[in-house]
Amino acid sequence: MLDPRLIREKKEDVKRALVNRGEKPDIIDKFIEVDEKWRKLTHEVDELKSQRNKSSDKVAALKKDKKDASDIVEKVKKIGSEIKDKEEVLRKLQLELDAVSLSIPNIPHVSVPVGRDQSGNKEIRKWGNARKTDFKPKAHFELGEELGILDFQAAAKISGSRFVVYRDKGALLERALINFMLDVHIKEHCYREVMPPFMTCRDAMVGTGQLPKFEEDLYKCSDDLYLAPTAEVPVTNIHRDEILSKEKLPIKYVSYTPCFRREAGSYGKDVRGLIRQHQFNKVELVKFTEPEASYSELESLTVDAEKILQKLDIPYRVVVLCTGDMGFAASKTYDIEVWFPSEDRYREISSCSNFEDFQARRANIKFRRSKDAKPEYVHTLNGSGLAVGRTFAALLENFQNADGSIDIPKVLQPYMEANKIARG
Repeated sequence: MLDPRLIREKKEDVKRALVNRGEKPDIIDKFIEVDEKWRKLTHEVDELKSQRNKSSDKVAALKKDKKDASDIVEKVKKIGSEIKDKEEVLRKLQLELDAVSLSIPNIPHVSVPVGRDQSGNKEIRKWGNARKTDFKPKAHFELGEELGILDFQAAAKISGSRFVVYRDKGALLERALINFMLDVHIKEHCYREVMPPFMTCRDAMVGTGQLPKFEEDLYKCSDDLYLAPTAEVPVTNIHRDEILSKEKLPIKYVSYTPCFRREAGSYGKDVRGLIRQHQFNKVELVKFTEPEASYSELESLTVDAEKILQKLDIPYRVVVLCTGDMGFAASKTYDIEVWFPSEDRYREISSCSNFEDFQARRANIKFRRSKDAKPEYVHTLNGSGLAVGRTFAALLENFQNADGSIDIPKVLQPYMEANKIARG
């Protein structure tokens, strides 16, 4: 949620920022219209309450002097009735204002390149080189099925399309990747591990920006709970409606969760394999920082996610997303894209974003610089560290051999108690 004062005082700047994101700026005009009505009516209600209080004081004084106060009592009743009517209108205006406010995306940081879509993204750096082979690389889903470690047919019987059953060494590899990622982020990068609920209430979804905009992408349960689309939602909401002390910042959490997404609008995209599943595992990094530190924390968070790929020796690149390709709540996002030999291209495996105070305003997360200081909104950040299924897929493709076997990276061998996955 944007600061209302920013919209009121820099309306044209905000509208230009939305145009750069590919959004229609009309919503800002709507906000200004409703906000002005709300503020005007709020002032009127406050004035009426002041009049009522003064009249009530007169009634009390007259009664104390045993004088007739019936005319003023009648006036107080009329004022009370007028307040009640106006407060009902004010309540409806507040709901309308909230709906408009929650529909306005975040403002891109000045360093974000302007562009309409992913073609406007800018490569920042690359790491690693693709392995040279004398055979045509196979896709991860072919390798997984041939090795008997990925079973999409069994999953389809159980749940339908875009699900998978991991078998034997496949299940072990998925679990090994999760534990490896957690160990690195906890022991080397000093994140605190949390394991939150995998279901969240509506307020939690609103707090991080998934609702109301992305309702169709979420799995909603019958009792008004939602399956978490990412650990960002439950972990960020750990501190909803709290005031933190500056001494605790930055707070750095790492969390493993399964994630659930409908993938609405992705019909026909990545129908085979692990790239776009309805259920997948992810290790997520979440930070709470003071505003002046958030962009340096974004850089370090991105590097922390990169370290996983470096240790696994999987080639990747980092791109900064342009204004038209960023997520709804982000002010700046780096995508880490991993190399897929079968496709001869990079695919996104992690998005690392700074939301500034956008989520903190929605979730009411603040901090104090000192005991007597006025509370300020924190800045929140998060990034995948990493998406486990996509890491699994990239590992199969980058470490495949001509005979279809898969070499296990050295850092994973203690978790796997093996250096290779082979047929049989």
